[in-house]
Amino acid sequence: MGYAQLVIGPAGSGKSTYCSSLYQHCETVGRTIHMVNLDPAAEHFSYPVSTDIRELISLDDVMEELGMGPNGGLIYCMEYPGYLDDDYLVFDCPGQIELFTHVPVPRNFVEHLKRKNFNVCAVYLLDSQFVSDVTKYISGCMASLSAMIQLELPHINILSKMDLVSNKKDVEEYLNPEAQVLLSQLNRQMVPKFGKLNKSLAELVDDYSMVNFIPLDLRKESSIQYVLSHIDNCIQYGEDADVKLWREGSVGMATVLPGGGQRARGLVVNYLLLKHANSIM
Repeated sequence: MGYAQLVIGPAGSGKSTYCSSLYQHCETVGRTIHMVNLDPAAEHFSYPVSTDIRELISLDDVMEELGMGPNGGLIYCMEYPGYLDDDYLVFDCPGQIELFTHVPVPRNFVEHLKRKNFNVCAVYLLDSQFVSDVTKYISGCMASLSAMIQLELPHINILSKMDLVSNKKDVEEYLNPEAQVLLSQLNRQMVPKFGKLNKSLAELVDDYSMVNFIPLDLRKESSIQYVLSHIDNCIQYGEDADVKLWREGSVGMATVLPGGGQRARGLVVNYLLLKHANSIM
């Protein structure tokens, strides 16, 4: 059984920074993950790349030889990689959001991983500074929902760059928004003819509770572990391991007993995460 995160989101949302911080965190706690670059246009990395799509195919070569533009070339490159076999993989994906909203390539790639017995979770990042008002928040929700429908995967939505938000109260109200609050804010900012559309959008976000965001502050190890615990729960990581818990100060730690499986070695279980969730904000 393999496990995988598919890290997606708009360009500039902090995907590579998230991957780098995640790798450093796992290295600190003694947990092995393997980073895979799926962006053929990427040039620099702040984490070691186990597998790089650029070793298989180059965006510049595709654009030159096939006469494609940047977006068409990226879509072609995404169709190219073969199967990558490992325990826990984190795929750093391109920032072209159309790849994950209406192009079948990532969906086919996900189905390929599933056939190879991988549990996969989509990790959608959205810049927290982008949701400074209700219209941007709704836009972010719709893009996330579109990717969720297209990929049909367990989906974790993350508000990244919380460390750059000057007034966190502006963001807090969008973590668990009320439909009536969203509707009133939309109606204040938009012309009356969009009233029915505003009502439908607000009800979509509220009624089905399909799009919720977890704040991520990379300055705090507890915030990274909190996000990772949600992802691990989605993909059932470590459920085949025998874990022994003990208390050390106020932090719950874990060790994997013999026979628990290599992929669970070094697993850290912080069972006080919910108690300390407020420290994330």
